[in-house]
Amino acid sequence: MNIGFIGLGNMGAPMAANLAKAGHTVIGFDTAGTKAEGVETASTAEATATEADVVITMLPNGAILRAVADQVIPAMKTGAVLLDCSTVDVNSARAVADQAEAAGLGALDAPVSGGIGGAQAGTLTFMVGGTDQAFATAQPLFEVMGQKAVHCGPSGNGQAAKICNNMILGATMIVTCEAFALADKLGLDRQKMFDVVSTSSGYSWSLNAYCPAPGIGPSSPADNDYKPGFASELMVKDLGLAIEAAKSADADTPIGQLALALYTKFVEEEDGRGRDFSAMLPRFERRGHRG
Repeated sequence: MNIGFIGLGNMGAPMAANLAKAGHTVIGFDTAGTKAEGVETASTAEATATEADVVITMLPNGAILRAVADQVIPAMKTGAVLLDCSTVDVNSARAVADQAEAAGLGALDAPVSGGIGGAQAGTLTFMVGGTDQAFATAQPLFEVMGQKAVHCGPSGNGQAAKICNNMILGATMIVTCEAFALADKLGLDRQKMFDVVSTSSGYSWSLNAYCPAPGIGPSSPADNDYKPGFASELMVKDLGLAIEAAKSADADTPIGQLALALYTKFVEEEDGRGRDFSAMLPRFERRGHRG
């Protein structure tokens, strides 16, 4: 396929490079001037779109997505697909999809899970909203860039799946860190706690696959001085999107709101910025019953 790729950052560049390596013709653009291996560079966002069968975007937020959509949608050929892999608010995703469909284009919102390592290895998971036809067009690209793509329903549902997942992730990581700090103060060995909880009803991905305690369970950022696999400020972004969506949908999310407040404080007032979201554990180690 002919592919336009807009947003060649830490995630976008390896995704675009993997598509080029697989034999697709990829033209890329990034406002910072970054490039990707095997990808031709365009001078404008519009220039990536004119001959593209699929235009892929990987952008920081919904406002930028809307601005880029205003630029590229008029330049795209009828029947092409606008595939947004950014993590943005649900309303922006649906507004851009409506705009694309009104112009005779397909539209997909397809945020990803798997981080920079997954982008490089081509093992991302895509959560996809949009029509069956657009999903079928993009399916071969998902297979190159990732290991799994789940069609979650109409436009916006990919973003909905991502923020619901990450609200669970943020909250469970916090309580996992609390539990390790509590175990320490009760004199319970961390390894013994892990051995019990990892095979009991407290089992979770945050504990079993991404343990915040160094030297416990599989290797994780905790074993690398909490250098980010998933930075705390990105968790703040995703929890913020979840709470924004909850307000819009009149959904009650008190634990999600508390997780956002704790991570926001961790990043803005404590030492969380630039650290993995599991670095909440040393934070709780330092604190007593009343914080």
